[in-house]
Amino acid sequence: MPEIKVNERLCKGCELCTSACPKQCIAMSDKFSTTGYYPAMLAKQECCIGCGLCAQICPDLAIEVYK
Repeated sequence: MPEIKVNERLCKGCELCTSACPKQCIAMSDKFSTTGYYPAMLAKQECCIGCGLCAQICPDLAIEVYK
């Protein structure tokens, strides 16, 4: 089952990944990261298809996709 990992130290909460995800599996956390942003997170793991669009659009290289 594919999944993504978000490096919360790198994520600045730009939300580009949430709009890029064709299945809308990514949401923004409701808790601040140690850097003061609301990081992205995989909200619905079972829907991730491992397309990698979230990682491609991330300007901070904060997302890794595992297939």
